[in-house]
Amino acid sequence: MAGRIHKSRCHQHRYPLYHSILSCLLLLLPAFCVSGPARAGTVALTTAEQAYLNSHPVITYCADPDWEPFEVITADGQHVGIAADLLRLAAERAGVHLQLVITRSWDETLAASKSGRCTLLSFLNQSPAREQWLTFTDPLFIDSNVFITREEHPFITDPHALSGESIVLPYGTSIEERMRTDYPNIGMITVNDEKTAIEMVDARQAAMTMRSLIIAAYTIRAQGYFNLKIAGQVPNYENRLRIGVAKDQTILRDILNKGIASITPVEREAIINRFVSINIETGIDSTMIIRIVAVAGVLVLLVLFYALHQRALGIRLRQAARTDALTGLANRTCLNELFPTEITRAHSTGKPLSVILLDIDHFKAVNDQFGHLAGDQVIIGVATLIRQSLRASDLAVRWGGEELLVLCRDTPPHAALSLAERVRQAVEQHPFGAPPHVTVSLGVASLWPDEQGDSLLQRADDALYHSKRAGRNRVTIDHDDHAGSARNCL
Repeated sequence: MAGRIHKSRCHQHRYPLYHSILSCLLLLLPAFCVSGPARAGTVALTTAEQAYLNSHPVITYCADPDWEPFEVITADGQHVGIAADLLRLAAERAGVHLQLVITRSWDETLAASKSGRCTLLSFLNQSPAREQWLTFTDPLFIDSNVFITREEHPFITDPHALSGESIVLPYGTSIEERMRTDYPNIGMITVNDEKTAIEMVDARQAAMTMRSLIIAAYTIRAQGYFNLKIAGQVPNYENRLRIGVAKDQTILRDILNKGIASITPVEREAIINRFVSINIETGIDSTMIIRIVAVAGVLVLLVLFYALHQRALGIRLRQAARTDALTGLANRTCLNELFPTEITRAHSTGKPLSVILLDIDHFKAVNDQFGHLAGDQVIIGVATLIRQSLRASDLAVRWGGEELLVLCRDTPPHAALSLAERVRQAVEQHPFGAPPHVTVSLGVASLWPDEQGDSLLQRADDALYHSKRAGRNRVTIDHDDHAGSARNCL
């Protein structure tokens, strides 16, 4: 799945071995460095709450085994994902010791909760049906739900206008419950999991599905569903994801609320970014690895493993810092690092270097008329078309907002002009859906002898401005030299 994601030249190879090594280290540290009981929670508990935890040393919980990137139960029985880390952090802060009850499907998870096999459900929306056997904590995480449709489907502003269309949703979810009640005019198809739901939309077996915004963006990019798009949202259809607690355990709910309240926005954002941007690695039996490492001599390996992990972690952090989260293109930080090197190389070798600067026409009107989700979809679509038009040596960059930039190595002015015109035509001819028609304006400039990078970018920006003043949906090349100035428009 990860192999289908386009990566800019700023990306390096991942280090899954180092990731596995770190997992071992983190699990080894408590076993070898702590001789007493686990560290107490960091929140203040009442006497009654502490007495409850003393009498309940382990709390069982169930999770959705297939809800990536929120939560997944791996083949070796590990609970991983955004929900898993948030739950563990809240529980640790409150001094609650958790034990996972493994289930194979969301239906089995709900059944286990109802029967009392598990005291907690890790991550779910509150609903009237679920309130029959659960009480709920404060939200661990809040996220909007959005419609996902094929590219040709119009933007959805009012679901009441979708009579005769079909929506496919996982069975037993709160969204299914709400959609049946609020929008009976839409035909309902239920399936066992979200993966099947999005596959049915892709295969034209259903018109749409609805998913969390984070999951929608993650799935479309990570699994390569480039014919699908985010097509709108329903007001107040938010995922306010909470921990579900057995109804007779209100004191446990209050204890967990204290742990949830201790999680800072920075901590929550770090957890989200970790799982949205990094694939979950599964299939390695970490327990067996721990035993092998322990037998071989954990004290000797500890320093080596930690050093390897720090190196891999640094690479991953640099990757994240150099990539635009929305489009997957390089970002301005990446360009700032590469650009001086490319300028120096061009001057020393005498080979040409050109820059194309692109701006989406009337983008504010797109946001105002169709909404910011539609605007994001337009930016993603334009970025995809640019990527498809480029050569291996070119670098596409999210310059800022609706502006994109292409750095063209070994490219003289006429070749850069042809590339820019090819991009312009591709955007003009592409059916975006909402809005139906999108155009771009472009400016092209090539490096002078002894010119600095700032000057080259300014001339490309001037050419772009000339395209917009001349009526938009055109390419302007800046032919400035030391003797004078001339601009040509296509």
